[in-house]
Amino acid sequence: MARPGRNYYTKFAKQVPKDCIILTLACGKYRFNKLNFGEVAGFPRLLDVGQCNDAYSAVRIALALADAFDTDVNSLSLSIILSWYEQKAVADLLALLSLDIKNIYLGPSLPAFISPNVLQYLVDTFNLIPISTPEKDLATCLNVPAK
Repeated sequence: MARPGRNYYTKFAKQVPKDCIILTLACGKYRFNKLNFGEVAGFPRLLDVGQCNDAYSAVRIALALADAFDTDVNSLSLSIILSWYEQKAVADLLALLSLDIKNIYLGPSLPAFISPNVLQYLVDTFNLIPISTPEKDLATCLNVPAK
């Protein structure tokens, strides 16, 4: 059994509506990549971009989607749930913040370097969101009432 908080990502992925695609990378995917999510519109619902060092590919996909829809990344129906398990995630988080990506969910616990003042700055500036429960966070991502 996973340590408390480590099954968050499996629960979250299982609750993603069947008309949504899960784009994943890094080690968090190992919590759920063995599950069969089926397809949507002829695409597999679970698309794996790779490891932490492949975050650039995920950003390029997001930028291409934004371009295709004539908008910016922060206006897409896209949610980023960043799993904080080790130091490599710091590079991913800093890269996303440097690109002015907002509304990133972070957990299952916050990194030690995020003091209350740093957290408040990240919340105010980037709308960084510490994860809560899969149900609440998914409802927020989908802009629907929580069950």
